[in-house]
Amino acid sequence: MTWLLLLCAIVSEVAATLSLKAAVTTPALYIVVVGGYLASFVFLALVLKRGMGLGVAYGIWGAIGVALTAILSSIIFGEAFTVVMGIGMVFIIGGVLLVEMGSHRADDTADDAAAGAP
Repeated sequence: MTWLLLLCAIVSEVAATLSLKAAVTTPALYIVVVGGYLASFVFLALVLKRGMGLGVAYGIWGAIGVALTAILSSIIFGEAFTVVMGIGMVFIIGGVLLVEMGSHRADDTADDAAAGAP
Protein backbone atom coordinates (compact mmCIF):
# COMPACT_ATOMS: atom_id res chain seq x y z
CA MET A 1 0.00 0.00 0.00
CA THR A 2 2.89 2.38 0.77
CA TRP A 3 4.31 1.96 -2.73
CA LEU A 4 0.87 2.54 -4.27
CA LEU A 5 0.55 5.78 -2.31
CA LEU A 6 4.02 6.82 -3.49
CA LEU A 7 3.02 6.06 -7.07
CA CYS A 8 -0.09 8.23 -6.62
CA ALA A 9 2.12 11.04 -5.28
CA ILE A 10 4.40 10.77 -8.32
CA VAL A 11 1.56 10.66 -10.85
CA SER A 12 -0.16 13.64 -9.19
CA GLU A 13 3.04 15.69 -9.21
CA VAL A 14 3.86 14.88 -12.84
CA ALA A 15 0.29 15.70 -13.93
CA ALA A 16 0.48 19.02 -12.07
CA THR A 17 3.84 19.90 -13.58
CA LEU A 18 2.76 19.05 -17.12
CA SER A 19 -0.45 21.03 -16.57
CA LEU A 20 1.64 23.99 -15.43
CA LYS A 21 3.25 24.12 -18.87
CA ALA A 22 -0.14 23.81 -20.60
CA ALA A 23 -1.77 26.38 -18.29
CA VAL A 24 0.36 29.10 -19.86
CA THR A 25 -1.98 29.00 -22.87
CA THR A 26 -5.04 27.48 -21.14
CA PRO A 27 -5.42 29.21 -17.74
CA ALA A 28 -8.25 26.90 -16.64
CA LEU A 29 -5.59 24.21 -16.17
CA TYR A 30 -4.27 26.05 -13.12
CA ILE A 31 -7.01 24.16 -11.25
CA VAL A 32 -5.30 20.91 -12.24
CA VAL A 33 -1.94 22.36 -11.22
CA VAL A 34 -3.09 23.29 -7.72
CA GLY A 35 -5.09 20.09 -7.25
CA GLY A 36 -2.26 17.92 -8.53
CA TYR A 37 0.37 19.44 -6.27
CA LEU A 38 -1.98 19.32 -3.28
CA ALA A 39 -2.79 15.67 -3.94
CA SER A 40 0.88 14.86 -4.42
CA PHE A 41 1.85 16.31 -1.04
CA VAL A 42 -1.07 14.57 0.69
CA PHE A 43 -0.04 11.23 -0.81
CA LEU A 44 3.60 11.86 0.10
CA ALA A 45 2.58 12.66 3.68
CA LEU A 46 0.64 9.38 3.83
CA VAL A 47 3.72 7.52 2.59
CA LEU A 48 5.78 9.08 5.38
CA LYS A 49 3.06 8.30 7.92
CA ARG A 50 3.24 4.64 6.90
CA GLY A 51 6.93 4.61 7.87
CA MET A 52 8.94 5.09 4.69
CA GLY A 53 12.04 7.20 5.34
CA LEU A 54 11.92 10.79 4.14
CA GLY A 55 15.16 10.52 2.15
CA VAL A 56 13.95 7.40 0.37
CA ALA A 57 10.40 8.63 -0.31
CA TYR A 58 11.47 12.07 -1.46
CA GLY A 59 14.32 10.68 -3.53
CA ILE A 60 12.10 8.24 -5.39
CA TRP A 61 9.34 10.84 -5.77
CA GLY A 62 11.76 13.41 -7.12
CA ALA A 63 13.80 11.16 -9.40
CA ILE A 64 10.90 9.39 -11.03
CA GLY A 65 9.00 12.68 -11.24
CA VAL A 66 11.90 14.36 -13.07
CA ALA A 67 12.33 11.42 -15.44
CA LEU A 68 8.63 11.11 -16.27
CA THR A 69 8.21 14.85 -16.68
CA ALA A 70 11.15 15.06 -19.09
CA ILE A 71 9.96 12.07 -21.12
CA LEU A 72 6.31 13.15 -21.23
CA SER A 73 7.13 16.80 -21.98
CA SER A 74 9.14 15.56 -24.94
CA ILE A 75 6.18 13.52 -26.17
CA ILE A 76 3.41 16.01 -25.35
CA PHE A 77 5.09 19.37 -25.95
CA GLY A 78 7.85 18.36 -28.37
CA GLU A 79 10.61 19.46 -25.99
CA ALA A 80 14.13 18.20 -26.50
CA PHE A 81 15.19 14.89 -24.98
CA THR A 82 18.85 14.20 -25.59
CA VAL A 83 21.15 11.30 -24.88
CA VAL A 84 22.92 13.43 -22.25
CA MET A 85 19.58 14.02 -20.51
CA GLY A 86 18.90 10.29 -20.57
CA ILE A 87 22.31 9.53 -19.07
CA GLY A 88 21.69 12.12 -16.36
CA MET A 89 18.38 10.48 -15.48
CA VAL A 90 20.04 7.08 -15.26
CA PHE A 91 22.51 8.55 -12.75
CA ILE A 92 19.71 10.20 -10.75
CA ILE A 93 17.69 6.99 -10.59
CA GLY A 94 20.84 4.99 -9.78
CA GLY A 95 21.59 7.39 -6.93
CA VAL A 96 18.09 6.99 -5.55
CA LEU A 97 18.42 3.21 -5.72
CA LEU A 98 21.65 3.46 -3.73
CA VAL A 99 19.89 5.58 -1.10
CA GLU A 100 17.08 3.00 -0.95
CA MET A 101 19.54 0.10 -0.54
CA GLY A 102 21.51 2.04 2.05
CA SER A 103 18.37 2.71 4.08
CA HIS A 104 17.69 -1.02 4.30
CA ARG A 105 21.22 -1.68 5.54
CA ALA A 106 20.81 1.05 8.15
CA ASP A 107 17.51 -0.50 9.27
CA ASP A 108 19.12 -3.95 9.49
CA THR A 109 22.02 -2.55 11.53
CA ALA A 110 19.62 -0.78 13.89
CA ASP A 111 17.55 -3.96 14.29
CA ASP A 112 20.68 -5.98 15.05
CA ALA A 113 21.81 -3.43 17.63
CA ALA A 114 18.38 -3.41 19.28
CA ALA A 115 18.40 -7.21 19.45
CA GLY A 116 21.85 -7.18 21.05
CA ALA A 117 23.62 -8.81 18.13
CA PRO A 118 27.38 -8.27 17.96
